[in-house]
Amino acid sequence: MVANPGGGSTDAGGGPVRHIPVLLDEVVAALAPAPGKIILDGTFGAGGYSSAILAAGAEVIALDRDPTAIAAGQAMVAAHGGHLKLVHSQFSHLGDYAPPGGLDGVVLDIGVSSMQIDEAERGFSFQKKGPLDMRMSAEGVSAADVVNRAKVADLIRIFHFLGEESQAPRIAHAIEKRRAEKPFETTRDLAGLIELVTPRKMKDKIHPATRVFQALRIFVNDELGELAQALFAAEAALKPGGRLVVVTFHSLEDRIVKKFFSDRAGKASGSRHLPVAHERAATFAVIGKPMVSASEAEAEINPRARSAKLRAGLRTGAAAEAADMSLFGFPNLASLGKLGG
Repeated sequence: MVANPGGGSTDAGGGPVRHIPVLLDEVVAALAPAPGKIILDGTFGAGGYSSAILAAGAEVIALDRDPTAIAAGQAMVAAHGGHLKLVHSQFSHLGDYAPPGGLDGVVLDIGVSSMQIDEAERGFSFQKKGPLDMRMSAEGVSAADVVNRAKVADLIRIFHFLGEESQAPRIAHAIEKRRAEKPFETTRDLAGLIELVTPRKMKDKIHPATRVFQALRIFVNDELGELAQALFAAEAALKPGGRLVVVTFHSLEDRIVKKFFSDRAGKASGSRHLPVAHERAATFAVIGKPMVSASEAEAEINPRARSAKLRAGLRTGAAAEAADMSLFGFPNLASLGKLGG
């Protein structure tokens, strides 16, 4: 997983990391799968969570936007005799696959998988020479399209907000100058420029290109928008007593999930100094601790777990609220549709 600015796993820049489901025991405990229940795994990946859910006797509907994951998962589908349904879809569309009676659980493991990072041709890692791609779905606008076509002001906003990169203006202007001479094509093209513009200091824990690559990956795949839409979709698709479990890996994702659960806790609107405008019925109640992180033992075995945070909510009987994206305060970034080749 791409590191967050405060440190954490740097797998996006490093070598191969065997895929190990993060916080597996905690996820299963929060989901409480059992025979007769239907759980949707919105981020199938290598099938780690789905396998554990199936082992507990529940039915699984699994989604993944990556066609490679769908192809690799067919053997697992065949092995489970109709108890696993695997669908090529973005998890923001999870409501399309929920049964009429609703889901008993939804689990989302947000971010890029170690398998995607390990494939140089996918262009996620700056330490593996490959095309500057980063598309999880293998369709649409690539990272190269963004770097070569976006306005400098848009690049600055993307790097600053999605990567929390303090040197965003310097890097964006350097990109503009270089692309006028020759378009960026490979991961090493971009990483090499960033290394020159912002050389690594002895005290730096991460590579200079880490935050820019994170920002581009999140932007190309609209990861924050997808997460927000998936939370709303899960709220509408879960039956009363259903469980929503989300594992995030950096602060941008975690803030979205934390804000969603806080908003859906049914707090009264208005200022504490004024009469309450109206009471809101809670659509979710917190399951266990508000946030669970990996143990030191798990982080030692699986470096990807170091920055992981789990938040979970129990669906109440209250009606789902409107899917209002303004809740998250996203900035206006460049339009992906206008950056395509």
